Amino acid sequence: MAQGNGSAEKQLTAVDGAWQVAFQPNRGAPASATFDKLTSLTENGDAGIKYFSGTATYTKTITAPAAWFAPKGQLWLDLGEVKNLVEAVVNGKSGGVIWKKPFRADVTQALKPGENKVEIKVTNLWVNRLIGDAQPGATTKITYTSMAFYQADAKLIPAGLLGPVQLLSVTK
Repeated sequence: MAQGNGSAEKQLTAVDGAWQVAFQPNRGAPASATFDKLTSLTENGDAGIKYFSGTATYTKTITAPAAWFAPKGQLWLDLGEVKNLVEAVVNGKSGGVIWKKPFRADVTQALKPGENKVEIKVTNLWVNRLIGDAQPGATTKITYTSMAFYQADAKLIPAGLLGPVQLLSVTK
């Protein structure tokens, strides 16, 4: 697809399939889980994940063929939909913190031919945790507030890396 500034954008690959997800400790979630596909945390059957609030780190290894590396091209990691704040890290190099659409990180200097470690650190809002703490039978509260902003029957809001994630080549 062409860009308005005279550059051309091409999808190199969809980064789909299973992701390993690690959760910030002491927030009610397990230390880690494997997600077969990207969905909202609120769709998970584990209450610790469903009501999680904090930073979840999605990790995956991708293989980049040498053909992806054009001399004057850029490589971008497009994260699709994210709820709510994200930092993309490739091979230990941060692509910066992204807080609005489009959720894209320039990974030109970080990505290399061969295997690459991709980490997507997503921080969500505390709404779902407040709702989770209000659930009947919630024995240990994770959050505290002086006002009951959300009740047990309040609607959860989407959370986490929703995708689709893809790697793009942009040439001018």
